[in-house]
Amino acid sequence: MSTSPVPVVTLPNGVPMPQIGLGTWPMDDAQAAAAVAAALGVGYRLIDTAENYRNERGVGEGIRKSGVARGDIFVTTKFNRQWHGADGPRQACEASLRRLGLDYIDLLLIHWPNPDQDQYVDAFQGMTRLLEGGLVRAIGTSNFKVAHLERLFDAGLVPHVNQIQMDPYHTRGDIVAMHRARGIVTEAWSPLGRAGGMMDDPAIVAAARRHGRTPAQVVLRWHTQSGAVPIPKSADPARQAQNLDVFDFTLSAEEMEALSRLDRPDPGMLDSDVFGH
Repeated sequence: MSTSPVPVVTLPNGVPMPQIGLGTWPMDDAQAAAAVAAALGVGYRLIDTAENYRNERGVGEGIRKSGVARGDIFVTTKFNRQWHGADGPRQACEASLRRLGLDYIDLLLIHWPNPDQDQYVDAFQGMTRLLEGGLVRAIGTSNFKVAHLERLFDAGLVPHVNQIQMDPYHTRGDIVAMHRARGIVTEAWSPLGRAGGMMDDPAIVAAARRHGRTPAQVVLRWHTQSGAVPIPKSADPARQAQNLDVFDFTLSAEEMEALSRLDRPDPGMLDSDVFGH
């Protein structure tokens, strides 16, 4: 495995964010504690959790067990719809801090826009006050579509990060283009796909063979070369190390294009206009 450090991307407010992280859904507390400690041990420095995952306590335990200094770890969490509104984000943040056993969060996200409730603009305003007060270092959104982001822009608000489902079968071109135009960092959940045999796709397999890598490593490299921050989930230390080892080879322009061309409609994809918590 490569021992080179993970590169960082710089958020719009100047905060550095590691360019690959560990996803923790759907681990329970015990699984998360073990997986987080192992991941930090092999070199991860970005850990992603959420109120809705019900594993923040385990994530905090894993951080403490790892022996890695808190200041070297970038912790992301997200809050649910009950906290949407001007004052809810503070309550949500303070509750997450208690569960995590931390005194600040690196990145706090609105987990889903829940447009039926129509309070995500107020919630984002509330998060700006947490930023000013030092409880969080960066703020953002998760699963926001173009129309949801435009509502924030109209209110003079721009997330530092928008975390979305993204992989070569779901390239999310319209949202990613908007992110680039506004300087928003794209973070990818389920970066290795959720189903559908993507790892057996001929374009991915061919690139993996050319580089002597696994299909998963090729897909993660596609993300990072695109400028995105993937957060693959794995509880297996060997797989964690393999997922991290993607920064010492480069996909050609043709390979990048071949993977990007795999985008396809997915009627089963979660629609954040109707799904959320």
